[in-house]
Amino acid sequence: MDFITPLISIIDRLCTATASRASRVINLDRSMHSLTAELNELMDKRDDLMTRLERAELDGSRRTNEVQRWLARVEVIEAEAASIMENFGQSRQGLGCFNPSCCSKYNMSTEMIEKLKDISELMGKGNFERLVTEPRPAPVEEKPCKPAIGIGGMLDKVWEFLEEEKVGIIALYGMGGVGKTTLLKTINNAFLSSDHNFDVVIWVLVSKEFVVSKIQQSIVARLGLPWADSEAHELLTSKIYNVLKKKRFLLLLDDVWEGIDLGDIGIPLPDDENKCKLIFTTRSMDVCSDMDAHRKLKVELLNDEKSWQLFCEKVGRMDVLESPLIRTYAKTIVRKCGGLPLALITVGRAMANKETEEEWKYAIELLNKSPSELRGMEDVFTLLKFSYDNLENETAKMCFLYCSLFPQSYSIEKEQLVEYWIAEGFLDSSYDSNAYNKGYAAIGSLKVAFLLETGEEETQVKMNDVIRSFALWIASGCGVNKGNFFVEASLGLTEAPGVKKWEGAQRVSLLDNAITRLEEVPMCPNLLTLLLQWNNCLNRIPDDFFQSMSALRLLDLSFTSIRRIPVSIGQLLELRHLNLTATKITTLPKELGGLAKLVHLNLLRTYSLRTIPREAISGLSKLVVLNLYYSYERWKIQNSNCEDEVGFEVLETLTQLRFLGLTISTVTSLHRLSGIRSLVKCIQYLFIKECEGLHQLELSTLGYGKLLRRLSINDCNELNYLVVDGEAGENWLPNLEVLALYGLPNLISVWKTPPREASLQNLRLLNIWYCHRLKNVSWISLLPRLEAIYLFYCKALEALVSEDEKLEPDSKPFSRLKTISIRDLPALRIITPLALTFSCLKNIAVIDCPKLKKLSIRTAHNSTTLPTVHCSKDWWEGLEWEELNTKNDFLTNFTSN
Repeated sequence: MDFITPLISIIDRLCTATASRASRVINLDRSMHSLTAELNELMDKRDDLMTRLERAELDGSRRTNEVQRWLARVEVIEAEAASIMENFGQSRQGLGCFNPSCCSKYNMSTEMIEKLKDISELMGKGNFERLVTEPRPAPVEEKPCKPAIGIGGMLDKVWEFLEEEKVGIIALYGMGGVGKTTLLKTINNAFLSSDHNFDVVIWVLVSKEFVVSKIQQSIVARLGLPWADSEAHELLTSKIYNVLKKKRFLLLLDDVWEGIDLGDIGIPLPDDENKCKLIFTTRSMDVCSDMDAHRKLKVELLNDEKSWQLFCEKVGRMDVLESPLIRTYAKTIVRKCGGLPLALITVGRAMANKETEEEWKYAIELLNKSPSELRGMEDVFTLLKFSYDNLENETAKMCFLYCSLFPQSYSIEKEQLVEYWIAEGFLDSSYDSNAYNKGYAAIGSLKVAFLLETGEEETQVKMNDVIRSFALWIASGCGVNKGNFFVEASLGLTEAPGVKKWEGAQRVSLLDNAITRLEEVPMCPNLLTLLLQWNNCLNRIPDDFFQSMSALRLLDLSFTSIRRIPVSIGQLLELRHLNLTATKITTLPKELGGLAKLVHLNLLRTYSLRTIPREAISGLSKLVVLNLYYSYERWKIQNSNCEDEVGFEVLETLTQLRFLGLTISTVTSLHRLSGIRSLVKCIQYLFIKECEGLHQLELSTLGYGKLLRRLSINDCNELNYLVVDGEAGENWLPNLEVLALYGLPNLISVWKTPPREASLQNLRLLNIWYCHRLKNVSWISLLPRLEAIYLFYCKALEALVSEDEKLEPDSKPFSRLKTISIRDLPALRIITPLALTFSCLKNIAVIDCPKLKKLSIRTAHNSTTLPTVHCSKDWWEGLEWEELNTKNDFLTNFTSN
């Protein structure tokens, strides 16, 4: 019986355990109810906490690690509880405690009890003293940047701008590869070592593929704020704004291609109240305006000295560069880089291992003809292509490529360029004001994009050497079709290239060489443009030269020495534009009259032209521009015996004519012309010479007042003055740009009635020679755009502006005057009655003016603005100075004849 007692004990323990397990299984529903209630309470606590967190993080704060870990643990518990609930739902189909699922229900009950303990523990730990910490990003993050050459002056200017309280937004603008990013990085890094008042300096690369969310993410990351890719734009905007409005920030935006709405990103507008600043770089002046920049700084190309320094640094072989011949080649290469740092760096690296003269000479040949083949240059062009691709339309792109036909750094007259573009069909072919305006707008767009720059004069543009090489690369289909543009301009050629090289070309430019003759006859059925101007020695072109150029639209033979035009010109049936300026032709061929599509015929300064057959002009029914200024003068008078020569009646038949330049040499012709309203209203250039019996020239009566741009009068011995009716208060001669008076011994006064302030608003150049009765030209003080004055050999001239003229000391006449040149004026005593500040004056030339004792020029504060004075040493030493300082200022600008 001894075994019974232990057996009973075992059975008792087994029953107790079974009862306990049965109890858990029986109370499973109650446990599930408790778990659900506790979990809901935990979720409510979690949701309340998240609401508080979201509000706190809008201010830029960041949740503490403790809070973050608690939320992560809640997420795990929620998932585990959900799994238990799902299993419970599936197990409710079981029957009684001894069915097969009873054991699993017991395990489920155990899991519920443990999860309730976990939830209880989390509820206890969910009361936080601090939910968030404020972000504290480093004030400045260094950007990798090597020391840069030639940016010291620009850096100084930026610091000046940053010191100005009213300046919030600063633009750094310039062409691609000029060093804008380097300058901006240098500015950023300068704040690492200097004391400053900014809480944070933020750098953002914008780039051409501008996306607001990417900029926002860069700023959020820099500020140390949490964010997710899926975060809504509005939330990011609010988050950024709420942080930055509490900080004094400096925002650096690199490579901006369009105006950016700062508010849309969340950036408070920098102003004098919040003391914040924004500096951005761009390739477009339009972007400077779109961004409302308070200050704009052009990042300039390097000068010759700095270019050489940078190039030598990248070559790194001074032993090679010390060779005199290689040094000469290197200097040539540096010039061809046009001061563009990126090109200098690229070419310098490409030449780093070149040691022989032949290698350096070959590099120059490549830069002249195929620069993209030089190692690294295609990468330079690819960078510049972003600017080209960003041009607003195809017209601007075609106009840009056309400029590459001219030599490097060659100043091109804007008006001539627009006329070329019209002839080529890039613009409206009507030659009306709309076409010209469209052309000038295209030039403006190219200048804004830094693909063109101002030339030597304001009326001119030019193309940087590297930009020109890039344009030729684009024109050749990025190097694929090199024959499209055949350009060998300004290379010193004495013979024309073999015509085989031209055959597939659409545009050929051989201008500004020393070619003397064209021997071969090219076969160029696709040729549209042929530029041969400025080959001063070119005197022979074969008669059949043009026979295979059936598509040619534009032909420029100006400033050559040709004496006759090949008769094959009559086969150029598509020709629109023919320029024969300053050639030595004596007659126009009759065949010219067969060019029914010719729109522009320029015969300016063809001094030898004596014969124009009627047939050469009468057939040009579409002619819009005919310029015979300083040219043909033998106008047939009605009923004269010269039936075969052109007369005004032939010009009258040119119904499309809008621009007319004429030379008149008789009073009879002048009077006859004045009666032909259709011609007078077109005259823009007028040269009157040797008209006997002409006492006064009545410009308004003749109808020349509105469009006249250039007026030259030579050797009219009896002319007393010019007359414009209705002078009082009327804007007469509003477009006159050049006035030249030569050999008028009886000219008492230029104008019978002095001009009023509203007149002659566009006069830029005044040229007066041999007018011996003229005493002054006081009216020039009223001319707002006058740039140059030439007064030679006028015996009675006492003053440029007489003492009777009322000039105030602080008045600003001559605000654009650049040049004063006076010679052999024996009576001249003064230039102006008061000493004036000539803000733009660059040169004064004084020769043989013995009575002139004062310069009448007041120096500005900055002596570097003083003009250069060209004169004899004796005259200079005899000058009287009201202030010794003024003389001392001028000493460095004096040049003895």
